[in-house]
Amino acid sequence: MPEPGQRLFFLLQRAAHQLRTTGDRRLLATAGITTAQLGALYAVQDEPDITQQRLAQALGLRESAVTGLVARLTAAGLVARQAHPSEHRAVVVRLTEAGQAALRAAQPEVERFNADLRALLGTDGFTSTAAALHDLAHWQP
Repeated sequence: MPEPGQRLFFLLQRAAHQLRTTGDRRLLATAGITTAQLGALYAVQDEPDITQQRLAQALGLRESAVTGLVARLTAAGLVARQAHPSEHRAVVVRLTEAGQAALRAAQPEVERFNADLRALLGTDGFTSTAAALHDLAHWQP
């Protein structure tokens, strides 16, 4: 059997799937949103009046994927789209009160999830894993 490091890409994919499905189940139960929606809501909260193009960059997604995500968030009443004040073809996205409420509802579950990961990995392992994943997420090969 190969060393785990020789299958790092597979292990990262498997871990991402496990985390996403567990996170989705827990967030849907407590806040009515998925992990993808949570990420988008965080990005909109962090950068008010964010354009859909900038949101795609922040999330590391194609603009077409973000168009669908924003449409679902808009239909759920979590964000509102408005015309960009100076770019006639651009759209800005803003959190609604319901979007802010969803973020507040999600926060305790996010904290529980992180506590579970700290228990699994240990505090040092959690910190080093978070740093490594940040580096991978921003890697430019």
